[in-house]
Amino acid sequence: MKYTYSELAQMIDHSLLHPTMTDQDLERGCKLAAHYGVASVCVKPYATKRAAELLKGTAVVVGCVIGFPHGNSATEVKRYETEMACRDGAVEIDMVINIGKAMSGDWEYVERDINTVCVEAHQHNAKVKVIFENDYLSNGGAGLSSDDLKIRLCQISERAGADWVKTSTGYGFVKLPDGNYSYLGATEHDLKLMRASCSAKVQVKAAGGVRDLDGLIKVRDLGGTRCGATATAAMLDDYNRRASSGGSAMVNAQLGAGGY
Repeated sequence: MKYTYSELAQMIDHSLLHPTMTDQDLERGCKLAAHYGVASVCVKPYATKRAAELLKGTAVVVGCVIGFPHGNSATEVKRYETEMACRDGAVEIDMVINIGKAMSGDWEYVERDINTVCVEAHQHNAKVKVIFENDYLSNGGAGLSSDDLKIRLCQISERAGADWVKTSTGYGFVKLPDGNYSYLGATEHDLKLMRASCSAKVQVKAAGGVRDLDGLIKVRDLGGTRCGATATAAMLDDYNRRASSGGSAMVNAQLGAGGY
């Protein structure tokens, strides 16, 4: 096998973020995360304390989303959300940038917004993942091409103290001319671009559309160290099947302009 079970399981932030998630779903999700030995669960602010209770005594940590899913909260609200999440047991923070400010080219605001969350989180020994929501940036903005905008955001995030840059929330649906909604999430192109646009001290997280083991392996091949996932059980059960049968965890996914 190309990677060990632990290497792949420790990439996964098991996502428990669906708007309809019940208390029972949260409990099942935390038990699943502990059973499979993943890196973390990623939960909504109100669920942080309960997730920390459920995972006490396990190696799975709790991550909490901030300004989720569209990044529109005022900076002070994001700071307070971060403070409360850390006090409730979160040791990782997944914050969404203010997308409209980025599209406007208000770089000072964007950097201050990120830095405020990073400073608060780091005071509690928590790490920060900064979410761009790349589906919304596909046409560029602030006079920049799509790629140049993402590069600028990587540079700003690193300067502001981010520990990771992250592609997506999983909820960045874009309305098409026919009225339907489309979503790509993480793409090979964006992961390569973001990895190349940060120094080695900033990690890269993929989110959105990584649905199988081959996709998870591809994320690692491209330099990603974390991956938001809801298909955790399917991915890791597939790994165990391949390992037990002597099969190879070769990448079959074809990643291009689209997602995983």
